[in-house]
Amino acid sequence: MAGGRIRARIRRSHLYTFACYRSPTTQEDGPHDFQGPGFSRIVYCNQPQMHEQKPLKYCTNYISTTKYNVITFLPKAIFEQFRRVANLYFLLAAVLSLTPVSPFSPVSMIAPLVFVVGLSMAKEALEDWRRFIQDMKVNLRKANVHKKDGVFALKPWMKLHVGDIVKVEKDKFFPADLLLLSSSYEDGICYVETMNLDGETNLKVKRSLETTLPLEDDQTFKDFSATIRCEDPNPNLYTFVGNFEFDRQVFPLDPSQILLRDSKLRNTAFVYGVVIFTGHDSKVMQNATKSPSKRSRIEKQMDRIIYVLFSLLVFISFISSVGFIAKTKRDLPKWWYLQVPDEDSLYNPGRPLTSGFYHLVTALILYGYLIPISLYVSIEVVKVLQALFINRDIHMYDEETGTPAQARTSNLNEELGQVDTILSDKTGTLTCNQMDFLKCSIAGTPYGMRSSEVELAAAKQMALDIDGQSQASTPQSWRKSSGAFSEVELETVISSKDERPAIKGFSFEDVHLMNGNWLKEPNADNVLLFFRILSICHTAIPEENEETGSYTYEAESPDEGAFLIAAREFGFEFCKRTQSSIFVRERYPSFQEPIEREYKVLNLLDFTSKRKRMSVIVRDENGQILLLCKGADSIIFDRLARNGRTYEEATTKHLNEYGETGLRTLALAYKKLDEAKYSAWNEEFMRAKTSIGGDREGMLERISDMMEKDLILVGATAVEDKLQNGVPQCIDKLAQAGLKIWVLTGDKMETAINIGYACSLLRQGMKHICITTMNTDAIVEDPNKAIKENILMQITNATQMIKLEKDPHAAFALIIDGKTLTYTLEDDMKLHFLNLAVGCASVICCRVSPKQKALVTRLVKEGTGKTTLAIGDGANDVGMIQEADIGVGISGCEGMQAVMASDFAIAQFQFLERLLVVHGHWCYKRIAQMICYFFYKNIAFGLTIFYFEAFAGFSGQSVYVDWYMLLFNVVLTSLPVISLGVFEQDVDSEVCLQFPALYQQGPKNLFFDWYRIFGWMGNGLYTSLIIFFLNIIIFYDQAFRPGGQTADMTAVGTTMFTCIIWAVNTQIALTMSHFTWIQHLFVWGSVVFWYLFLFVYGELTYALDVNAFRVLSEILGPAPIYWSTTLLVTVACNLPYLAHISFQRSFNPLDHHVIQEIKYYKKDIEDRHMWRNKRSKARQKTKIGFSARVDAKIRQLKGRLQKKYSSMSSNGAVAQQT
Repeated sequence: MAGGRIRARIRRSHLYTFACYRSPTTQEDGPHDFQGPGFSRIVYCNQPQMHEQKPLKYCTNYISTTKYNVITFLPKAIFEQFRRVANLYFLLAAVLSLTPVSPFSPVSMIAPLVFVVGLSMAKEALEDWRRFIQDMKVNLRKANVHKKDGVFALKPWMKLHVGDIVKVEKDKFFPADLLLLSSSYEDGICYVETMNLDGETNLKVKRSLETTLPLEDDQTFKDFSATIRCEDPNPNLYTFVGNFEFDRQVFPLDPSQILLRDSKLRNTAFVYGVVIFTGHDSKVMQNATKSPSKRSRIEKQMDRIIYVLFSLLVFISFISSVGFIAKTKRDLPKWWYLQVPDEDSLYNPGRPLTSGFYHLVTALILYGYLIPISLYVSIEVVKVLQALFINRDIHMYDEETGTPAQARTSNLNEELGQVDTILSDKTGTLTCNQMDFLKCSIAGTPYGMRSSEVELAAAKQMALDIDGQSQASTPQSWRKSSGAFSEVELETVISSKDERPAIKGFSFEDVHLMNGNWLKEPNADNVLLFFRILSICHTAIPEENEETGSYTYEAESPDEGAFLIAAREFGFEFCKRTQSSIFVRERYPSFQEPIEREYKVLNLLDFTSKRKRMSVIVRDENGQILLLCKGADSIIFDRLARNGRTYEEATTKHLNEYGETGLRTLALAYKKLDEAKYSAWNEEFMRAKTSIGGDREGMLERISDMMEKDLILVGATAVEDKLQNGVPQCIDKLAQAGLKIWVLTGDKMETAINIGYACSLLRQGMKHICITTMNTDAIVEDPNKAIKENILMQITNATQMIKLEKDPHAAFALIIDGKTLTYTLEDDMKLHFLNLAVGCASVICCRVSPKQKALVTRLVKEGTGKTTLAIGDGANDVGMIQEADIGVGISGCEGMQAVMASDFAIAQFQFLERLLVVHGHWCYKRIAQMICYFFYKNIAFGLTIFYFEAFAGFSGQSVYVDWYMLLFNVVLTSLPVISLGVFEQDVDSEVCLQFPALYQQGPKNLFFDWYRIFGWMGNGLYTSLIIFFLNIIIFYDQAFRPGGQTADMTAVGTTMFTCIIWAVNTQIALTMSHFTWIQHLFVWGSVVFWYLFLFVYGELTYALDVNAFRVLSEILGPAPIYWSTTLLVTVACNLPYLAHISFQRSFNPLDHHVIQEIKYYKKDIEDRHMWRNKRSKARQKTKIGFSARVDAKIRQLKGRLQKKYSSMSSNGAVAQQT
C-alpha cells in the first residue's frame, strides 16, 4: 500500500454501545430528502477544478481577522479619526483658515491636524499589520492534499479548495470542514478533540460511512470521485444534513461524519477527508463576527468633555461677537485712522451684524486652544508606550512557551483598570486538562496523605490567626490549647516530603497502599477489586515506549488517564487491548513478580453525560463474570444492593471531605453475575443493539439500567483537576479586587461544577441555584410556553430566596445550561435572568454554544452598563472576546483564533491578575490624570486669550506671538504630560498586588468623574484669572526698564506666557507621585527650553516683525519685576491645589495616600504586623476565591472548636459540682 500505513487491527466501534454504533442500512433509513434554500451546496469530491467557476465557486480557505484591507484602510481609518469630535472641529477650523477671517496662517492650522490624524492612522495600520501577520501564520500552515494519481503533497491551508482530498495525521488540526472518508482504524472511526470549538475535554468519536472504508491508502484515491449535496454554510456546530452520492448509490450524512476546522485528530494515526466548507464558510468562522471597533469609556467621556468645552468656546465666542458688534457700531466710525470699512467687509460699521458674524468665526478659531488638538496624539503616544511596557513585562513572560504578553491594540489600556465582570472560558483557560490522582476511599477507609491546595491555605491562615491576628478576640483557653488544636484539627494538611520523582497524573502518597503494602491491609480483597476496576473499566489504548518499556495511555478523558497511571503505580498495569480482551500486568499475589492476566470484555456500557457512569462486563481467568462500574456518587449510590451498602456512610463522609477540598470524585462498585442471567440479559441487549428505529438508544439505556443494579460499593476516587499555574490564586486576587467572575463553557455541567470547586468559584456550603429546562409532556399544547413559564418561575423563586436570606456569609452560585439559556436570553426574560445572576456570587453557564457566549457577554455589558472582559483560548471564544469591552486571548495554546480576535494576549490565565491589578490600575490613573491635566492647562492658556481680546476692544488681537502658541502644545507642555502618562505610579507593582482593593478606584471611576473633571476645569479657570489679571495689574502703567519705559503688548504677552509655562509645569510636578530622572528632565527641561527658545528667537531678524527683538536678553531679562512676577504668579496659581491635597491627605486620605505615607516612613519594614493587618483589610469582601473558601473553612473549624470548648467547660462545671 504505497504511501499508506498499516491499519490498526482493532475495530474500535465494538467498544461503544451509545457513541458509535452503525446500524445496517435499509430502505427505510434512506437518504435525506431536502431541497430549496439553505440546502444548495454541491461538492464534487476529488475534483476541485469543478469549483473554480460560478455557481460552484466557493470562498477560498484564506481567513482574515483584520479590521482593514488595502482598499478599506483609508476610508475606514479616516472615519475612525473623525468620529472624535475634536478632530471634526479642527478639520472645520483648518478649512476656515484658508479664508480671510482666520487670525492664524493656514499652515499653523492644517499642519497640526495632518500630523495628529496621520500619526493615529499610522498606529492603527501598525496594529492591523500585526493581526495580518498572525493570520498568515495560520493561513500558511501545511496540509497533505491529493494532487493526482494517488500522490499527496503539502499545500498551505489558504490554497485548499472545496472538493480537495486531505490526509490529516495524528495531533494535527483539521484545515477546513471535512467529510470523514476513512481512518487508520479498520472500521473507519477516529477520535477528535473539539476543545477549541466547544470547550469539551473528552474526545469525540467520529465514524465514516461504510461505503468509503475501502479508501484505506493514498493509491485508492487515484480514480475516486463522488458528489455531496448538503446544507449551506451556517454557524451551528452540532448539526449537519447532506447526502453522499457514490457508486450510483445515495447515502445519508449526519454530524458524526463531519470533522470541523480547528478541532484536532487524537488517538488515530491518520484520516482521509474531503473538503466541504472552506475559510469563512467553515462553521467555526461562521461563529465569528467581524472585528469590532472598540472605544474605552474614558475616551467616550472625553468626547462629552469636548462638547462641554466646545459649548464654552461657542459661548465666549458669542460674547466676543456681541462686544465686537457694539464696538463696530458705536466706536469704529470715530476711529477714522483705521480706514473702515475694509475690502472684505470684516470691519464695516454700516453692516455690524455681518461683521459680527465674521468675527464669530474668527473667535471660534482664535479660542480653539480651549480644545486641545494635541490631546489625542499625546494619548496615542502614551498608549503605545504603555502597550510597550505591557509587552516587555518580564512577570507576564511565559518561559515554558517563550511567549510574552501582547497588547494587540493600545486603544483600551485604561479600560483594563475599570473592569467590573470577567467572563471566562474553562478548558484551556482555567484548566490545563490534566488530572492528578490524590486520594481514595476503599471499604470505608481513607487513603492519601497529601493535601490539596485548599487545605494547605486554610492551615496557613489558621496558623496566622492563632499566632497573632485574632488573639485579642480568642478565649484564653483556646490560646492555651492552640498547639494541640493545630496538631489535631490541621493534622490532615501536613504532608511529608516526597522522596519519589514526580509522576505526571499521580500525586498520591500513602505507604499503606504503595509497594504492595496493601496486601497487609485488613480489607485487602476490596483493595484488590478497587485496583482492578481502575485498570479494567475504561476505553483507553496503551502505547508502549520502546526505549523505557513503560506505557502511556491514550484515553478519552483525562480522568481515565489518571486512573490508569494510579493503577500502574499500585501494581496493576494495563498493558494490552485486543478486539475482545484486556490484559493487565498484576503484581499480585506477589508484588515482586508481576503476572499478566487476561480479562475477556463481554460488553462495554460507555459513559454519556446523561448516564453519568460507565460499566464493563468481563470474564476473568477463573470464568467468573463481573460487572465493574464507576460513576457519579449520586448515581452509583442509587443502584446499590441492600448488602452492598456496608461502606456507604463512611464513603459518603469521605466524598464530602474531598469535595470540600476541591477534588473531583467518582464512586466505584461491582457485582458478580451468574452465567444464565447474564446470557438472558445479553440476548436482549444484542437484540436492542442491532435494532433499527428511533427508539434504539432508549431501549439500550433501559436494558443497561437493568444490569447496572444491585451493585456492591467498593470505594471512591478523588482526583485534583490540574488548573493552569496560579489560577486559584489569580481568581482569589481578582475577587479581592472586587471583580465578578462568570464561567462560560461548552463542557458538561458536572465538569464545570468540579472546575468551579477546584478554582474556588464554588465551595462547600454555597447554595447552588440550578436553572434547568423541564421535560414537557406530549399532552401540553404549547411546550415552549410551558418551558418558559417554568424557567421564569425558577428564576423568580431563586431571586426571592436571595432577597430573603438573612445570613451575611451566605453565598449563592447560579448554574445554567445552554438549552435553558436559549429561553432566558430572549427579550422578555433576559433581564430577570441578569438580575438573578448579579445577585449571585458565582455564575457558571455550561453547554453553551459560541453564539450564546457572545449573547451572554452582550447581556452583561448592556444590562449592567459596566465594563466587561472576556478571556478564552479557542475558536469557540472568538464571539465572546469580540463582544466584550475588552477581549483577552490565551496565546500559549496551539489554536490562534482567540488571540487573533483579542485586544490583549497573555500566555496563561494567571497573568490576568498583573494585567488588570497592576497595568490596568496604572493605565487608568495615568490616562485619567493626563486628560484632566490637559484640559486644565488648555483652559488656563485659552482663557487668557479671551480676557485680552475683551481687554483690547474685541478686536480679534492675540496677546501672544504665533510661535509661542504653536510651541505651547507641541513642545513646551507635551513631554511632561507624556511622562505623566507613561511613568506615573501612585504605588509600585508589589503594593498593587498586596492591596488588590486599590483596583476599585477604576470601576468606581474616582479619578475621572465629573466632580474631578470640573475641579480641574475650575483650577484652570482660577489659574487663567491669576495669570492675566496679576500681569495686567503689575505691568499696566509700571515702568520696568532702567529708561523708564512701560511694557508693550509683546513684553506683557511674553511675561504672561512665562507664567503659564511655570504654573502648568509646577502643577504637573505636584500631581506626580513617582519621579524618575526622565520626569525631571521633561518637566524642568521644558521650562529651560522656553528660556533658550526665547533667547534664540529674540536674536532672529523675524523677531523684528513682531517687536520681540532680544525680548529676553535686553527687554525682560534685566528687569527684576519680570522674575518676581513669574515667581509670585506661579506660587499664587499652585497654592490652592497644594492646600487641597494637604487637607485631603491629612483629613480624608484615599487608600493610596495611606500606603504612600507608610512606605515613605518605612513603616512596612519596621512594623510588619501593622503592614500585614493593613493588607488583610485591603481587599473587597468577597464570597468567591481561595480566601473566601479559607474563611469559610476557618469559620467551620472555629465553630467546631467553640463546641469543643463549650462541652469541655460544661464537663468541668459538672465535675466541680460532684
